[in-house]
Order: sequence, then structure tokens, then C-alpha cells
Amino acid sequence: MAESLVIVESPAKAKTINKYLGSDFEVKSSVGHIRDLPPSKLGIDIEKDFEPDYIVIKGKEKVISELQKSAKGKKNIYLAPDPDREGEAIAWHIAHELGKSKAKVFRVTFNEITKQAIKEAFEHPTEIDLNKVNAQQARRILDRLVGYQISPLLWGRLWRGLSAGRVQSVAMKMICDREAEILAFKKEEYWSITGMFQTGDKAEVQSKLLKIDDKNIKIPDEKTSNAILSELKKESFAVTKIVKTDKKRHPAPPFITSTLQQEASRHFGFNAQRTMRIAQTLYEGVELGSAGSTGLITYMRTDSTRIADVALHEVRSFINNEYGKKYLPAKANYYKSKKSAQEAHEAIRPTDVTCTPESVKAFLTPDQFKLYGLIWKRFVASQMESAIIAQTTIDITGGKYLFRATGSIIKFDGFMKLYLEKKDEDADSDADTETEEKDALLPDVQEGSALTVKKFVPKQHFTQPPPRYSEATLIKALEENGIGRPSTYAAIMAKIQDRNYTSKLKGKLYPTELGSMVTQALTVSFNDIVNEKFTASMEESLDTVEKGGQDWHVLLKDFYASFKENLDAAYKSMKIVAMETEFTCAKCGKKMVVRLTKNGPFLACSAYPDCKFTMNYKKDPDGKIVPIEDVEETTEEKCDKCGSPLVVKEGRFGKFLACSGYPDCKFTRPVKDNKTGTPCPQEGCDGELVQRRGKKGRSFYGCSNYPQCRFTATSLKSLTNQEAQPE
Repeated sequence: MAESLVIVESPAKAKTINKYLGSDFEVKSSVGHIRDLPPSKLGIDIEKDFEPDYIVIKGKEKVISELQKSAKGKKNIYLAPDPDREGEAIAWHIAHELGKSKAKVFRVTFNEITKQAIKEAFEHPTEIDLNKVNAQQARRILDRLVGYQISPLLWGRLWRGLSAGRVQSVAMKMICDREAEILAFKKEEYWSITGMFQTGDKAEVQSKLLKIDDKNIKIPDEKTSNAILSELKKESFAVTKIVKTDKKRHPAPPFITSTLQQEASRHFGFNAQRTMRIAQTLYEGVELGSAGSTGLITYMRTDSTRIADVALHEVRSFINNEYGKKYLPAKANYYKSKKSAQEAHEAIRPTDVTCTPESVKAFLTPDQFKLYGLIWKRFVASQMESAIIAQTTIDITGGKYLFRATGSIIKFDGFMKLYLEKKDEDADSDADTETEEKDALLPDVQEGSALTVKKFVPKQHFTQPPPRYSEATLIKALEENGIGRPSTYAAIMAKIQDRNYTSKLKGKLYPTELGSMVTQALTVSFNDIVNEKFTASMEESLDTVEKGGQDWHVLLKDFYASFKENLDAAYKSMKIVAMETEFTCAKCGKKMVVRLTKNGPFLACSAYPDCKFTMNYKKDPDGKIVPIEDVEETTEEKCDKCGSPLVVKEGRFGKFLACSGYPDCKFTRPVKDNKTGTPCPQEGCDGELVQRRGKKGRSFYGCSNYPQCRFTATSLKSLTNQEAQPE
């Protein structure tokens, strides 16, 4: 019988660790958290120093029973969940449930699941870090206080079932603020002039008009452009200055959680959740044939760029052998982590650099191969020599006009031989983001040599608004503002979309009307909750708790004092929330506002109930509201509540029936004959698919024979991939 019990949080992790430990160890999994705050109530005794009321998570009773059974007779119990706050809290909760065990309880942590790392961890066990546990408890309680106490307020002012989150509310505020900037943006016209010149031997030089009278140009319109073109035709041009410089371009640091999520989005279109799900499998272990389950990367929730000395030695040896000495710097490259980074962690890297992506491709899923390749290349490139770019600038002058031609040539590719960091589509290019480095087609000219004008090409441009956030750029912005931590980014992205606060179109995040209204309500009554600086300072305070520098009860007490004041005031003063628009009511001239129903948003007069005028609307490609005429079709059916005729209306999720007595009667129901003409694919069913709306307001297709047949599909195009499932 094994003398020691090892408990991890994941079955896959248990399987990988098990092969490194001998028969003296039994390895079990808790399958994540086993205790949490109750879902049906606040679960925090505010009067008793914010004491949490932890309960066993539903369905985990059997897991706990098995762990308790395995713990009987054991001399040692090693708690080995992940090396972060969540992992520490899981270990603490497990220890609580195994409280009656007579075994010695130890905590072991490791940043990678390899034989050497596991051996060292078990040779140097520690105790549970209560500071980490308290930081996790403080975060959990803060989120519960905000979510469970603001949400009921929103139900009464907006729509039942809404929820407000502490950190995701800040993310939503950033998205809404950006949308407001875009909608308020006024495009400005400007022009550029490109000069096409020839040398004496007919070589071409393409350049841009840069200055007039030694001042940077601004050409506001075609008239000004034409005036300049007329003047340019009178001038003679010559090369007045040539500057050639060699610039070094340095490799990007190895991945941390946020940069991995950003690059996976840029390269493969992965969202944050998908990236972390794939990374988790690579960390916990992949079956590599005869080698068995093997952890391929280090722990993926980290904000540290530190690399272990042994890993640095291995990668430098690999670079020297694979690419040659000229690609190996004289000393290892070291990268500075941000101030709040946990330096006990490492950056995300392969556990064995000789395990190249191609060598394990046969054992990986396509997604695993893509992500592992990205991690492997980024890590190896981070320790390679800098690239050298030869840049040439040619100034061409004619009278008061200065044109400039620029070009660059890669003299030494260095790290670029292996990896280039991609840039966001609409980000300004800079030295740290990927550009298409092309050989410049600049001729070999001499200063003072005359040039012949071939032609001048004017071009019209318009200034562009700031781009909408993608998941990658939003995560980057959150990190730059100190909001959230490695373990929270993916959850933030998921929540703002799952709650229908944002919609994603072509990879960009748009605030929905619901998201805008919730954000508006929180901004008015709970400014601290959506304030970037306040939230960042709260993150710093949680970090201080983790380091033992602040009592977590004091942190909660200070937060709650101000929060409770705002909460009480909001219950007294917050009105029904509506989003004001630029449109006026056709009946009374007052402003039209966006209001919500379970069938989606609509335009209503702000003078309600004195004026009950309403309209439907749609949005144009720029996200602006466009009112549409609300053509109501009266049916022969009667309202179940008041007996008035029902009319067909068009809502966000398609057609529905509504009482003609609205707003005095707000009865609605789906259109029964909203059929698609597509037969139900469920075997033995003769029903037809109809368009319906789910509890969260999302459109789907269900069988007309419901509830006898519960087949559903999210899209008619993907029915071949659908499975029968309850509504």
C-alpha cells in the first residue's frame, strides 16, 4: 500500500505526475475547486468580519468522500494544485475537508511537470501559504459583494437576470468609452503627394512630400493639393542628403499569459478561453507514444518573464548547435518583468527545447500543434541575436519643397530567422511589432545629383477613428492599466460576451445596448466599480495581501464602507435606465431612448408615460442606430392577459407577437408559425425546425414538436455537426 497521497486538481495532471512517482505514492484529483460560496445567497457575514460561508460544491461530495477514503492510513499527504492563488485556495479547502486525517500535510508546487521538477518539489515540500489563500478569499468576497448586491438593483431598473461583475465592468466601460469615441469621431480630409523621380541612368526614386519651407506639411483639401502641384512643376530637384544607418531590432521576451493570448489571437484567431484551454492540456501532459504523458510547457498563468538558469543553458546550447554561433548572443538575454509580476514563476516556455514542434506533431491536435509551435518559437527566438536592419533615407529638395524616400534592407536576420511578433491590424507600426521587412528599391545616388521629375501623384485620405477593441487589444489595455491578473483575462473576455454585454463582429468587440445601459447605470451610481485607477489599486492591494503586507479583513472593510454608501444611495436615486439617442419623437418632439424587452431593444419616447410612441431600429455597419418604420400586422389572436388583439412585431431576435394595448399590457409570445422549412434531423421525428429565442435572448432553432422532441441547433448551416440536446 502507498504510504503517501498526492492530490492535484486535474485528472490529466494526476496521470502525468503518476508516472514520475514510485509505488509509494497514490495520486488523486479533486477535479478543481471542492468548496465555494453558496450560489443561492450572499454567503458572507458582513457583521462578523466578512466571514465566508463555504459549502461543498454540488456534485463534489463523491470526490471528497474518495479523497477522505484514500487519505486513511497514509503517513503523508502532498497537496499539489497549481502554483497560484487559486491553486493555493484549492489546497487549503482540501486540507479543511481532510482535517481528521492523522497524516502530515505538505504543499508542493512546480512550474513544469517534468521528472526533475517533480523530484525537486517533493524533496522540498512547504506549508500552505495562507497569505495567498487570503488574497484569493479577498478577491472572491469582493466579487461576491459587488455581484450579489448590485445585480438585484439592476433587475429593478433594467431587466431581471442581469449581473454586474467587479472587473468585467471596467472592461465594459473601456469598450463603451471607445465606442463613444468612434461614434463622436468626425472624419477630416487630408491629402498626400508622392513624387516619382528618375536618376540620370533612368533608375526610379519614389518619395513623399514631407516639408514646405522646412515645416511639416498639412494638405487639407484638393484645392490646396492642386496649388502645390502647380508650384512643384516649376521646380528643379536634386538629392540633398543621404543617411545610412544600421539599427538593431531586438527579439520579444518569452510569453507571459497576456502576450500568449494576444499572439494566439493575432496568428490563429483563438479567443482567450480557447488559448488557455489548449495551453492547459500542453502543461498537464500529452501522450507522446512510448514516452507516455508528458508536460510540454511550463505553467501558463504567469506575469513573469524570468527563465530558469538550466533552461537558459539548454536553449543557448540548442541555438548554437542548430543555427550557429552568429545567432547566439555573447550573454543570455534577460527581460524585465513588470513591477507586480510574481518572480517565483517563470515565463511560458517549452519544458524541453529539444522537443521541437515537428518532432511531436504526430501526437498533437492541430490546435495544440499551433500553440506549442508559437510558444517554442517565441522562447527560442527570445534568446537569439538581434537582427540588423540597414536603413537608408534620401532627401530630395526643389526650392522650398522637401521630399523623402526611405528604405530598409535586412543585413542580418538574427531572431527573425525563426519568429516575428505580429501586430494588431489597426495598431501603429513600431520597432517592436512585426512589419513586412522588404528589400528597398532605392538606387545608388550621390548627394548633389540632379533628378528628373517623372510625375507627382496626389492622393486623398481621411483620418480614422480609434479602432474597436479585439480580445487581444483589450487584454493588452487591461494589462497596461493594471486591471486583472493572468488567471482572470480569459474569464473577463468570456463573461462580457456570455452575458450579451458585447457582440463580436469580424473579431472586434461592440457594446450591445444591454451592455451600454448596464455600464451607464454603474458609471452614474458606482463610479469606483468602473474606474480603471480604482480597480488597478485594488489589484495592487490584493498583491500586497498575498505578500503579507496587508490584512485582508481591513481591505474588505475599507472597500465596503464606501461601496455600501453608494449602494444605499443608488437604491434611492437610480431611475429606470434608458440609453439616449440623437432622434426625436415623431409625436411630441422629445428625445427618443433605447429601452429593453425580452424580445430585444427598441426606441421609445423619453416622455413615457405621457407619450407612448415607439419604433424599432437596426444598426448600420458603423454601429449607428437607424430607425425603421414599425409596420404592425394585426392578427386574429387575442392577448392572454387583457383580450386585446395581438400584433406581429419585429424584434432583435426575429418576429414575435405583442399586445396591441402596449405599454399598458406588455404581454408577448413567440410567433408559432416562424418555421424554416427545414425538417427536424432527429431520428424518428416528423417535426420542422422553427426559430426561437432562449432564456439569455439568443436566437436558436428548435423542433416544432417540442417538448416531445428537444432537438436544437444554433445554425441551420451546421446541422451536420449538431447533437440533440435539451433547450
